[in-house]
Amino acid sequence: MAKTTQTEEQPRRKRQKAGNYVVWVILVLVMIGLGGFGVTNFGGGITAIGKVGDRDIETTDYARALQQEMNALSAQIGQPVTFAQAQAFGLDRQVLQQVITRAALDNETARIGISAGDASVAAEITAMQAFRGSAGSFDREAYRFTLERNNLTEAQFERSIREDIARSVLQGAVVGGFTAPAPLTDALTAYAGERRGFSLLELSAADLPAPVAEPTDADLQTFHDANIDRFTRPEAKRITYVALIPETVAPTMEVDETALRALYDDRIDEFMIPEKRLVERLAFPTDADAQAAKARLDAGEITFDALVAERGLTLDTIDLGDVTKAQLGAAGDAVFALTEPGIAGPAQSDVGPALFRMNAILAAQETTFDEAKETLSAEMRTDAARRAISARIEEIDDLLASGAELEEVAQEAKMDIATIDYIPTETPEGIAAYPDFREAAEALQEGDFPEAILLDDGALVALRLDEVVPPTPIPLDEVRDDVTAAWKAEAEAKALAARAEEVKAEVEGGKSLAAFGIVTKNPAIIRDGFVEGAPQTLLPTLFAMTEGEIRLVQGDGFTGLLRLDAILPAETAGEDAEALHDSIAIRIQQTLAQDAFALFTNALSAEAGIQIDQTAVNAVHAQMN
Repeated sequence: MAKTTQTEEQPRRKRQKAGNYVVWVILVLVMIGLGGFGVTNFGGGITAIGKVGDRDIETTDYARALQQEMNALSAQIGQPVTFAQAQAFGLDRQVLQQVITRAALDNETARIGISAGDASVAAEITAMQAFRGSAGSFDREAYRFTLERNNLTEAQFERSIREDIARSVLQGAVVGGFTAPAPLTDALTAYAGERRGFSLLELSAADLPAPVAEPTDADLQTFHDANIDRFTRPEAKRITYVALIPETVAPTMEVDETALRALYDDRIDEFMIPEKRLVERLAFPTDADAQAAKARLDAGEITFDALVAERGLTLDTIDLGDVTKAQLGAAGDAVFALTEPGIAGPAQSDVGPALFRMNAILAAQETTFDEAKETLSAEMRTDAARRAISARIEEIDDLLASGAELEEVAQEAKMDIATIDYIPTETPEGIAAYPDFREAAEALQEGDFPEAILLDDGALVALRLDEVVPPTPIPLDEVRDDVTAAWKAEAEAKALAARAEEVKAEVEGGKSLAAFGIVTKNPAIIRDGFVEGAPQTLLPTLFAMTEGEIRLVQGDGFTGLLRLDAILPAETAGEDAEALHDSIAIRIQQTLAQDAFALFTNALSAEAGIQIDQTAVNAVHAQMN
């Protein structure tokens, strides 16, 4: 049968510190589906990859942690990560260190007698959303079923919760109580909050004495050769594919007039839209209250908006949106009697007597059968094409299974055939615009046999990798316009830099910077400020300058002269200054706590002794491939 590609939702990494292992366990249980992963057996009896002191590092714990980190990385970069790629990122070493740290903490909590009581474990488990039933409370059967589905016993899971609570207690004792040293906090706050006042003159092509000359063919060829990496096609997969696409099959489909009329009648609400009004409804407790409010409006004593505010409401809460006469019930006649925006009522509504403000009239929209016929026919043909394609899956599968080449399949099954150079980084067009096609193309390897793939919109394709095309320089004639534009941009940047140096010399000689154009001034900007339109190098350059100094600043499409006018100390009073000081103090505290915790766990591991069975680790890695 055809396979349908799909993207499994990947959990994002939730864990930031050792005290959050409870969340980690539940994420693994609910979202990864360990039962299907196959971590229950490694080499027939390998249950641990090593130990720290007396504490085993269970094989399944390492495998689960590794899979979770791979899923988190996949979610971060937006595409599945293979184990080989994870290894290249050093993910396996990072996870191994994590489970070693956990084992060291577990070994220490057992040694010094830290343990969580049954009540604490029960409170943690019953509070977890994953185990709640339809009533919103803890469901014993949901608890049992979830654990069973993921190859965990209640004893195993409850032990992990108990250990997690104990680790949290130990960690809290280590990292708690740190304070940021005042001299360090003050020094970093002074540095981060220091400000600069500057003037900026941006130069453009209009400031050049003469326009940049047009490049010669020799100029373009030289530039093309010197920047060949900018004019090189990236590596591509040359893929031949056959396809049945609903849009191309649809014109061959017959449309039954009777069925077309029935479809129109079924969807008549789409084609016969009654007249509507944009209406707001302000309800009152009694008819007398509503009449009194209407009298005040008529006398000009108050506005409708003021009435709404007087009743403690907002316009959002009284807005009915666009409504038909029937939807307004008893108030329909009064509101629809208005021929222009205004107030109707008082009239009865389902929330009592009310005033209605009509803000706009939406005319009725009527689309006859003849007017809708072409659109409905196209829909019916496309739907029929999808069904026809689906009915041919087995036929295509049989042809491919028999060993037929795609060219033979295209001829026999009357399918479109084409070859494309697939480059994942390029904007997808044509068949490559289908997400399922791109997923299949990225997974395609040399030697893979073509398989029928049903795409989301009903299209059917089969792919074959012909070759991997290495990066290829693009001839000048094919990219002449791009090379010309790049040459001109570079030539203009050089000319502007030369002009800027001339202006700089004149300003340093006593001329005003404003004499050469419009100058942008900023009296005080901090290090992480923002200057619109300027390159990112501007602020680092500014904070490296001495007062009164002028420097050339260039970036993509930008050339300017920057002058440092003033060096200002950080503000010491006010909400912003206090917030900066507090945030730096918190970060210092966190850093100190993290460093202390790392030193503590490293010392625990070293004192207890670490033993790693590389054969067992390799067995886990083999399961990942």
